[in-house]
Formats: sequence, C-alpha cells, structure tokens
Amino acid sequence: MNPIDVALLKDSFLEYTKGFEGTFYTWGGDDPSGFDCSGLCIEGLKSVGILARKSDYTGERLRQLLAAYEVPTPYEGCLVFFMRDGKAYHVEVCINKYQTVGASGGGSRTKTVQDAIKHNAFIKRRPITQTSNLVFIDPFQVLT
Repeated sequence: MNPIDVALLKDSFLEYTKGFEGTFYTWGGDDPSGFDCSGLCIEGLKSVGILARKSDYTGERLRQLLAAYEVPTPYEGCLVFFMRDGKAYHVEVCINKYQTVGASGGGSRTKTVQDAIKHNAFIKRRPITQTSNLVFIDPFQVLT
C-alpha cells in the first residue's frame, strides 16, 4: 500500500473508534452494545482489515501480536498499552499525541448497563498524563 492508503485507513480507524464514545463498558464486550478495552481496539482494527474478522484477543495478547511495531512516543492511530509487571492490563487508542479514547472504568464485575452506570464505565477520552508504564504500538506499520 502507498502512504495515502495507510493514512486513509488510519483516519477511518480513528473515526470509527471515536464514534463509540459514550457507549457503555461491558466486560468481554466486543460489539456496539458494549465494549471492553481490547474489544473496542480489536473491533476498530477489524474495521480496517488489520485483524481478521473473527479475531478475539486480550489486551496483553494484542500487545504481543503487534510488539514488533512498538514506537517510542504516542501519536495519532497508535495503541497505548497500560503495563503492570511486564504485561498489558489495559489498552486504548491514541487520537492524537495528547489524548486517548478507550473503554474504561469497568472491570470483571461490569456486565450490564446498570453496572456501567454505577462504575462510570464507558468509552471516553482521556489525556495522556504520563508515559511511564505505557507501551505505544503503531498497528498501521503492519501495512507498510
């Protein structure tokens, strides 16, 4: 693919994932009725053909799959993995070098809309306030 095609796919990915802002968090969710953190990122990557339609990974497995494309700093279209003890426990999408969008606020007990409301768990924007314990990966490098 030429760079323009990759740029168009990245824009489509960002538009698609940002379009779910406000959707409730659901543990294990991977569709518009509710996403968890990896479910949102995986659905976005499926939408542009980076992952196969039937792909389903945890955040840590997604990080391992794309580890060869790690980059030193965040930028638009990267995935940001939140690390603890050498493993990813959360993943979001960088919408620019200062912000992410991701499904957060929930956990394994957040399985209904009522749970999500109780825990303030939904897809939202957040600032990138620190870079320690974060890993940035550009999944679009797969296409170049």
